[in-house]
Amino acid sequence: METALSKWVLAFTISWWMIFFVGHSLEGLPGDAKVKGVNLGGWLVVEGWIKPSLFDGIPNGDMLDGTEVQFKSVTLQRYISAENGGGMGVSVGKDSPSAWETFRLWRLSASEFQLRTSQGQLLACDGQGCTVTATANSSSDGETFHIERNNNDRVHLKLSSGAYLQATIGNQLTADYPGTPGWDDNAATFEMTIVSNNLHGDYQLANGYGHDQAKQVLKKHRDTFITVEDFKFLYRHGINAVRIPVGWWIASDPDPPAPFIGGSLEALDNAFTWAQLGAYDIRCIIDLHAAPGSQNGFEHSSSKDGTVGWPTSQDYISQTLDVIDFLASRYGDHPSLLGLELLNEPSAASVPLDILVPYYSQGYQIVRKQSPSAYVIVCQRIGNADPLELYQANIGSHNLVVDLHYYNLFDLFFVNMSASDNIEFIFKSRETQLAALNGANGPLVFIGEWVNEWNVTSGSQAEYQNFGKAQLEVYNAASFGWAYWTLKNDRKHWDFEWNVRNNYLQLGDSPGKQNFDALVFHGLVSAMLFLHAIL
Repeated sequence: METALSKWVLAFTISWWMIFFVGHSLEGLPGDAKVKGVNLGGWLVVEGWIKPSLFDGIPNGDMLDGTEVQFKSVTLQRYISAENGGGMGVSVGKDSPSAWETFRLWRLSASEFQLRTSQGQLLACDGQGCTVTATANSSSDGETFHIERNNNDRVHLKLSSGAYLQATIGNQLTADYPGTPGWDDNAATFEMTIVSNNLHGDYQLANGYGHDQAKQVLKKHRDTFITVEDFKFLYRHGINAVRIPVGWWIASDPDPPAPFIGGSLEALDNAFTWAQLGAYDIRCIIDLHAAPGSQNGFEHSSSKDGTVGWPTSQDYISQTLDVIDFLASRYGDHPSLLGLELLNEPSAASVPLDILVPYYSQGYQIVRKQSPSAYVIVCQRIGNADPLELYQANIGSHNLVVDLHYYNLFDLFFVNMSASDNIEFIFKSRETQLAALNGANGPLVFIGEWVNEWNVTSGSQAEYQNFGKAQLEVYNAASFGWAYWTLKNDRKHWDFEWNVRNNYLQLGDSPGKQNFDALVFHGLVSAMLFLHAIL
């Protein structure tokens, strides 16, 4: 009896070691317990801050879709203003600019634009002698303005009919300037200020170049930015998965709606092929990064002008579900598919939970019809949102994952932090939250984006190394794993390859983790030897 009990204890001890020291492997991910991934950002969804050179050849490249501008009359020294922010008349009577005096560009060509108010209406003028208003809700010739620029900041605004706008003594904006104005101080000349030029996504690139040139630019980019050699590099450094952002227009390839450019589907197919080559055995997570209408207003969601239209239109949501169905149908039984992320970074301020959760639930069911085992990933809303809100939602029961993005950036909270403050925050705040989520009865946890960068302006290599070690140590505890943002980036600390090659990011276990594992291992070995001796 005692011998049988001792054998049972030994077997239990060995099993415990196998489970907790070696760890479970995720379904469909052989050879490793969790995802150690890298994002292929800036490849199939354009982000100009990752690869600004893509935009270098666009004429008037500082006047892309979504650029915010203000116009000041050089004679009145007052700003063009949409009264009440739009929906009413237009005046030239404000001494200082604010939201009512700020307009977003809709680009028709290098010199033709429509001007959108803060409330969403377009400036309009019917023809020669008209007075400009801000009441139009749809675009036509009456809402199109030619913007002529000189070498400085001065511009003329001209209708398609050839009439120039002028600021009148009565503070109106009318299309009746006589003749062709020069660049002196006259009523038809305005000073244009570019308030922001932050959107450099697929929409801006394609609409900025025009279809034919954009097609050439994007083909070269897709063919060269990520290649099979990158998969070899990732495999050599222990990476077992890639998260691949895609845009909604991929489902209409090779001829997506204007202005989007086809070709991303072929590139995604290539990624799946490369993931299978040789001994790589890298798994792919398809991430729907850009939804129709935009789910957050940022360039990576391919927003036209910074507005968030996705949650306001059932047509957009239905179209997005069709995209999920397309992707799940095409890749659902592919051996390299690990998971499908239904939507990247929906905005907490603009996407209500009672719209997002039903979408996630429907998306989960669509994926399950095509694959019983692929992980379905739902992303936490960005902004003021608690990830537990997705744990409390009834989305799905099998292989469901919640994606959190951890950046010590993009918030004033991090601005004055020192290197040690940032590292302490990782251990005190991130580790605590991850422990709570790992212990919750619900989905797995995925740190789908993180980076070895911060607001510390003069961090040393050693400080970057310690910051990276802290993040790896903490994020390794996430029950699904992590994925670095991103593989390649013109900003070097965001670039995974640069970090690894230059020893700023060390992928081995941190000293603390190594010591803990060694203690556990030696303790288990000692226990097994003791049990063996008494049998």
